[in-house]
Amino acid sequence: MEILLIGAAACITALIATAWLMTLAKWFPVAGVDALVIDYKTMIRAHIDYALMAVFCVAFYGSGVELPVVACWCVAVGGFTNPTIFTIAAFDPNFWDKAIWKYYTAATFVVTSVGFLWIAYAFVVHALAHWPSAA
Repeated sequence: MEILLIGAAACITALIATAWLMTLAKWFPVAGVDALVIDYKTMIRAHIDYALMAVFCVAFYGSGVELPVVACWCVAVGGFTNPTIFTIAAFDPNFWDKAIWKYYTAATFVVTSVGFLWIAYAFVVHALAHWPSAA
């Protein structure tokens, strides 16, 4: 389950990196950096998504529920790669037209969805196992 903490740390690092990129592109323009961030709104989406995924990883880890290791790997990997879609798109104006990024997007959505749904299932199983009996 510790992979969730590593995933959270990766997302937090990316969160800070995107914050600095946006700051240097818009608030304190640095020649060259402002030209890199083509789609500022999409970079904001990445920034928010990294924050959410970091919070999910920490919350899942701290839930007190023993979670399947493979599900944790899926959340950690998908939780980082999913927001990275927005990061790459913010630099590439033709991102949405390229087949490679469509495959990458589909793959990361599948991995993320499997991880989140598997953990949701583990939560339900845990809750039902600890449900007070009606007797």
